Amino acid sequence: MSNEEFSSAGRTSDIDNWLDSQNFSTTADIEIPEKLADQVIGQDSAVEVIKKAAEQRRHVMLIGEPGTGKSMLARSMTEYLPKSEMQDIIGYHNQEDPNEPKIRVVPAGKGKEIVAVQKREAMQRKQQKTTMLTMIMVLVGVMCVAWFIMAGGTDPTILFIGLLFILVILMATRYLGGNKENYLVPKLLVGHDETDMPPFVDATGAHAGALLGDVKHDPFQSGGLETPAHERLEVGAIHKSSRGVLFIDEINLLRMESQQALLTAIQEGKFSITGQSERSSGAMVKSEPVPCEFILVCAGNLDAIQGMHPALRSRIRGYGYEVYMQSTMPDTSENRTKLVRFVAQEVSKDKKIPHFEKAAVGEILKEAQRRAGRYGHLTLRLRELGGLIRVSGDVARERGADLVTAEMVVDAKRVARSLEQQIADRYLESRKEYNTFVVEGDAVGVVNGLAALNAESSMSEYSGVVLPIVAEVTPPQTRSGGRIIATGKLGEIAKEAVENVSALVKKYTGEDISNHDVHIQFIGTYEGVEGDSASVSVATAVISAYANIPIDQSVAMTGSLSVRGQVLPVGGVTAKIEAAAESGIKRVIIPRSNLGDVVIEDRYRSMIEIVPVDTLGDVLENALISCPEKEGLIHKFTDLLSKGAEKIRPVNIRPTPN
Repeated sequence: MSNEEFSSAGRTSDIDNWLDSQNFSTTADIEIPEKLADQVIGQDSAVEVIKKAAEQRRHVMLIGEPGTGKSMLARSMTEYLPKSEMQDIIGYHNQEDPNEPKIRVVPAGKGKEIVAVQKREAMQRKQQKTTMLTMIMVLVGVMCVAWFIMAGGTDPTILFIGLLFILVILMATRYLGGNKENYLVPKLLVGHDETDMPPFVDATGAHAGALLGDVKHDPFQSGGLETPAHERLEVGAIHKSSRGVLFIDEINLLRMESQQALLTAIQEGKFSITGQSERSSGAMVKSEPVPCEFILVCAGNLDAIQGMHPALRSRIRGYGYEVYMQSTMPDTSENRTKLVRFVAQEVSKDKKIPHFEKAAVGEILKEAQRRAGRYGHLTLRLRELGGLIRVSGDVARERGADLVTAEMVVDAKRVARSLEQQIADRYLESRKEYNTFVVEGDAVGVVNGLAALNAESSMSEYSGVVLPIVAEVTPPQTRSGGRIIATGKLGEIAKEAVENVSALVKKYTGEDISNHDVHIQFIGTYEGVEGDSASVSVATAVISAYANIPIDQSVAMTGSLSVRGQVLPVGGVTAKIEAAAESGIKRVIIPRSNLGDVVIEDRYRSMIEIVPVDTLGDVLENALISCPEKEGLIHKFTDLLSKGAEKIRPVNIRPTPN
């Protein structure tokens, strides 16, 4: 084949040949862009949206799988916002209503100057007041002593009266005069320097007070000991991000009340600070509206949309953009070059690991191919790929190497296995020890199926396991007819796949299987089975049990089935093949449409043979042991499939007139 080279163990990667044409020796030779937006890999359309949103001050919602660059895109928006629009926000005491502090907005850098000047004036007043008070008390003391002397020095009551008078002056000054100077000093709520970049505030997981602002509790609410209300104001993330970017990941985790308040802040461009706790004395305080002219960038997985306040999402759609992040990108020379730069970026960002030599970068690119799970694509789950880069660097540091080699990356892959892969490895070890499946000989109604352990998790890596499936066909236990009895904690999709198998068995055997009880057991599936990728295995086991034809136990299989018997593609095929090889299985049957997705590690290539198939008949041809019954069954399948194909005709759908 010209552009697609396949061996008996899958697709042959051309990464090594491509690297030979690249003019760098280590990642230290790679130039890293200064702007964050230019460092984002594989999200070109999202980058364009971010630039437009920053220019027009639009809100953005980024939806996609974890680790695809959502937070990096949000942070990059600040690079396109003007610095000249920055503001300082100051809180003042309100003499008319102390529980409603006044708010003043000044240009960036002026807030600190104003507060500093007011503090100096307050200190001067306080010093003058202290000096005057000291002079009065000294004068009172001198007068009392003179009176005592003039009275003959025999009446101590005079001194006692003088001391009491001094204490009265002190208490009157403390409780009646209070700390009025504190009321005159404003509080800098939000401050910037003239050279500061527009703010980027990550409010992911923030509670209501941290997001919307709060008022501190004051245990001393009277007697001159109380703290002025404006001093107790605490701005929230919406105020800190004014004229900048407010980023909230997993937006659906915010309480509905907080989302409603966030919507109000977006609409008004200002939001008053009030106490968030009803039991706090701060609940009485509500400031004048505080500016919060932020750009909202919210993010999450696809299910985040379900938990969003409808009005909040409507506001973003009406006044901004919604972007669905890419999880893979085409495997082109240009995109490979971007991934090489990504390796260099991660090394530079970490600052604790050495650079990668060219062959080591090649191993990272091959892993990007494997994790994409699709032929001709590279993964964009770059956070997890960055984890492999850092572990590889740690291995190099441990060995005292100046550069990361390809061997170190391979070793790092074993060290940095996901939790699911570690569980899968132990699963295989225990199944081998207890002989729950065999990899040699033959047996009737027993199939070595293949499954992906973490297909429903948020991880980009699949972990394959061998899933033994046993079938038995018996006479019905009831007069009303047979039943399909499947055990193994099946999910809804898996149950439906098992039900569909009965139609295929009836079609290909020519017998009405509804007159029998079909028992199907998924052995050792304590965590449950979901999906239809075991359809091929179930059908093979049932047909083997019904026709009494043995199955080759050195063969494993995976694939979905249509009701017409076509073998359809499934996910995690590379991980499943590697699990089969680890288990000692010699051949694995996969859908032909998945053949291009196979990118197994080099160490597995000599261990296993991959057999692509198109129909259930192809599966049985390769899985069943040769015997006269098998030949008759396969011949019948071929005839039925060809007849079914003749009945299929293209359908012309005419457009509906407007």
